[in-house]
Amino acid sequence: MSTRVVHRGRSITVQVEDAVLPNGRTVALDMVRHPGAAAVVPFEDAQTILLIRQFRHAANGFIWEIPAGKLDGDSPEICARKELAEEAGRRAQRLVRLSSVFTTPGFTDEVIHLFAAFELTPVPQALEHDEVIEVVATPLARALEMIYAGELRDAKSALALLLAARHVGALK
Repeated sequence: MSTRVVHRGRSITVQVEDAVLPNGRTVALDMVRHPGAAAVVPFEDAQTILLIRQFRHAANGFIWEIPAGKLDGDSPEICARKELAEEAGRRAQRLVRLSSVFTTPGFTDEVIHLFAAFELTPVPQALEHDEVIEVVATPLARALEMIYAGELRDAKSALALLLAARHVGALK
């Protein structure tokens, strides 16, 4: 199998790879290689979570999300804790692993590890130079309504919220 790097960026590498399919055919595939990420649903209390309203250039404006970030060599749990502190200004006493998901397996190997965080204490928020974020305490029921209404469209956040709601007994 041959691989040609087309672009090497700060977060991703774009490659064209010759891949042999299970049927024996060889095809050239565009692949985005990504180190993975972690995302976390912060529970302020049993019924209130923290959402972030973050500016995303690719989405042409602000979108609703949960804190998340690239692994950068850290374990998923360490990354989730780091992003929780940096983006939401909280530290968790307890972190629960919910799942891990492929983001778009048709062209990238990115996996995002999903967590829920409990027993939070405030810490200084430490946004990176390219982050514009507002932290918004939101009833869990309202966050779920935002998913169903199409107001919260970020896939990792929607799935993490649904799994977290199930974890705390808000969904069956």
